[in-house]
Amino acid sequence: MAEGFLEVCVDSVESAVNAERGGAGRLELCSSLLEGGLTPSVGLLQVVKQNVKIPVYVMIRPRGGDFLYSDQEVEVMRRDIELMKSHGADGLVLGALTENGRVNVELCTELLAASRPLSVTFHRAFDMVHDPAVALESLISLGFQRLLTSGCDSSALEGLPLIKRLVEQAKGRITIMPGGGITERNLQRILEGSGAQEFHCSARSSRDSDMKFRNTGVVMGASFSAPEYSLKVADVSKVRTLNAIAKNTL
Repeated sequence: MAEGFLEVCVDSVESAVNAERGGAGRLELCSSLLEGGLTPSVGLLQVVKQNVKIPVYVMIRPRGGDFLYSDQEVEVMRRDIELMKSHGADGLVLGALTENGRVNVELCTELLAASRPLSVTFHRAFDMVHDPAVALESLISLGFQRLLTSGCDSSALEGLPLIKRLVEQAKGRITIMPGGGITERNLQRILEGSGAQEFHCSARSSRDSDMKFRNTGVVMGASFSAPEYSLKVADVSKVRTLNAIAKNTL
């Protein structure tokens, strides 16, 4: 089994350190996992790089919501790519679609050129495409190294039939990495059912805040935001368990 088959998405230094301790082979670094992951700060990248040795792939996503970007948002993505490259990113994670739900080949060509020589993963924007088989061929032609996907469904388990077809269609030309709702309970079924050799998860647990004084009447975000005094962090034991399941399965 090649190194780096377990990728853990993290949005804090604590989670990054825990993921490495648990045996992750690679990190996807982002902010706002509650929104599916946005571009992290340069400060977070720098401190994570100081504290882990495994490769750190950085999310390039300027906002939540859809993957149809304005000219100004594209400029933000360009600048973030340059910043992350110059501050030690080992790879990048990005994606963009047209209004018709196709891979935005023109924009992705530009962003890939800006990303060189780093390895680039196309993220779960893929799960919003109109025709997955056509989209996969576009990504292969563009030169993406990896595709993160839940099989165009709400979780990788539910999208398993499509993930299997994508692995078969790819024929090793691009790495298909299932992600979305992967846990200790379903990982073996996903790996065996898809033929994938890598997988992506957050492996998080909640831990209570260390705050002693608490103003429970105030919420910092919208009503759907995470509780103020409960922190979600990558769990060393969960990462270890997932790693063990993968090693026994593959």
